[in-house]
Amino acid sequence: MSTFRERIVALHRLRKELKAENRRPRSRRLAETDRAAILLKTDARCHICGGEIDGEWNADHVLPHSAGGEHSVDNYLPAHGTCNNYRWDYLPEEFQIILKLGVWARTQIQRGTGVGKDIEEKFSAHDAKREGRRKNGLSD
Repeated sequence: MSTFRERIVALHRLRKELKAENRRPRSRRLAETDRAAILLKTDARCHICGGEIDGEWNADHVLPHSAGGEHSVDNYLPAHGTCNNYRWDYLPEEFQIILKLGVWARTQIQRGTGVGKDIEEKFSAHDAKREGRRKNGLSD
């Protein structure tokens, strides 16, 4: 039986392999009529968080392009830019692990456990550093 870390590393490795196998040139941008059809699929709600979309949004690949997903209306759903960036091109199993970890970490922080306090402190420092880079025009 593998450890949790080994499982995460294996999924990351698989994603990188799929990405290398499926590397292909970018296709044309979506037409406005296609974008309107995509937005209607979810009644103008982000398919990741469920929040209302009332401004700019991303056409998110259901099956990531890097994993062989096509550039077609059938393979897109609307998403907030932030939600889409966090989902990135993770495989579904990877993203489920990330969500579970996030919910567990949030619960630990809310309960004020030792682990929660450590996560809160380290994440706050990480986030402040990331925001600083963003304000200075540097990428993550």
